[in-house]
Amino acid sequence: MDIIKLFEIQKNLDMKILREHNLENENLISRKILALLVELGELANETRCFKYWSLKSPAEKKVILEEYVDCLHFILSIGLEKGYSKLTIENTLSTATATDMFLEVFKEITIFQLDQTQDNYKGLWKRFIELGIALGFNHKEIEDSYLIKNKINHKRQEEGY
Repeated sequence: MDIIKLFEIQKNLDMKILREHNLENENLISRKILALLVELGELANETRCFKYWSLKSPAEKKVILEEYVDCLHFILSIGLEKGYSKLTIENTLSTATATDMFLEVFKEITIFQLDQTQDNYKGLWKRFIELGIALGFNHKEIEDSYLIKNKINHKRQEEGY
């Protein structure tokens, strides 16, 4: 996954949103962190990995991937706002369950929210990528889905979303 390329693409969307909504001088970190938490909850809900009481199947892989990518948009946007867009993330593997990985990502978001260092941001990225792996996604699927959703988000902005 070309993270630097994704940051550049996200930067274009963020700049468009800031202009359209007159937010150029706003600090949006708190709102972006809350949005990320909400999107992560929506992702967990689609996977149903924690719903031990239910027999209903998870959503289709495509739906889950789209929710994952919604989170990715906010992670990228947070990095851009903090100036953390020049980082590299090592390939990582995790044998943890999806439920455990969701808890880890929620924890990393909280750690970052309380102490917004680049190291904590990298920790969030690492756990988020591990969550994607736990959900069965590869880097190409994630990047391709991000590019599709980014186009949709641009179109939504043009239509007054």
